[in-house]
Amino acid sequence: MIAGPSPPGQRDADLTAFNAFGLPARAKRLLRLQSVDDARAFAAVRRDDGEPCLVLGGGSNLVLRGEPLACVLKVEIMGRRGLGEDGEAVIVEAGAGENWHDFVRWTLAEGWPGLENLSLIPGTVGAAPVQNIGAYGLEMAERFDSLDTVDLSSGETRRFDAAACRFGYRESLFKQQPGRWLIVAVRFRLPRRWRPLTAYGDIGRELAARGIASPTPLQVSDAVVAIRHRKLPDPAELGSAGSFFKNPVVDARQCATLLKAHPALPHYPQPGGRKKLAAGWLVEQCGWKGRRLGPVGCHAGQALVLVNHGGASGADVLRLAARIQDDVAARFGVALEIEPVVT
Repeated sequence: MIAGPSPPGQRDADLTAFNAFGLPARAKRLLRLQSVDDARAFAAVRRDDGEPCLVLGGGSNLVLRGEPLACVLKVEIMGRRGLGEDGEAVIVEAGAGENWHDFVRWTLAEGWPGLENLSLIPGTVGAAPVQNIGAYGLEMAERFDSLDTVDLSSGETRRFDAAACRFGYRESLFKQQPGRWLIVAVRFRLPRRWRPLTAYGDIGRELAARGIASPTPLQVSDAVVAIRHRKLPDPAELGSAGSFFKNPVVDARQCATLLKAHPALPHYPQPGGRKKLAAGWLVEQCGWKGRRLGPVGCHAGQALVLVNHGGASGADVLRLAARIQDDVAARFGVALEIEPVVT
């Protein structure tokens, strides 16, 4: 057992400021983990009491129901560095508490492109593998090398490669086993032979509007930032958890049937002949874009983003989500799955 002082923390903590939705909730204990030793010290104590805990990064992909939480672990492990290269890629590492967007821009400033399509995604580096974040034709798993964790059930450290992480679409082992693995550091493989990914979404149009035919990595990042600023709410004004529903994946037959009735439906090829549909388009067609239900609603710039107009609870958010799911299922026969963690 690791002996040592407990990590810094507080009792009866208000979590409103620690979740991007701004939903009210409290924790009996809030601990700030600033090192691997802090995480191991907590795990040593937890083995004796077995209390449940919520691992919290930036709180940007989270819906708090409002029930008191026993223990919340705020991950604040910092640091970033290059680890060398193997001829095909540069390996870079960041502490789990680093801000994701700041880390992306740092890699570009260092001359290590590859993450630019994931610019301005809110949250921390440690949260990125949990959700396997993705945007504009790129998933984090495509640039992933490995990560280090502390097993909160034993205090042991363990390194995971990509296969062990079980990455899927907005999915991972860490999302499937919440409260067990605390990610402390993540490493990425950034390709030496870089090429821009500009075919997905609005990136190509944004670059064309800027008169850029052969963009640099920084120009791609700037374009993504501009698009996200236009479409997403200002977190200083409206709380949200970003994209609230996963883009549903259907088989080719169902997609063909939907396209006959809705020729404008955005769809993207997936392995095995399946098709990914645009959840935001489905929600918008059901009339929810810019519409409110009590203190929550769909953002006027992006129907996929649910926002807190002030004073909302977790129950309010989930009530709106259920209404939207029902409407999409009734009109299109498609089930929408909630993307954020609900606890």
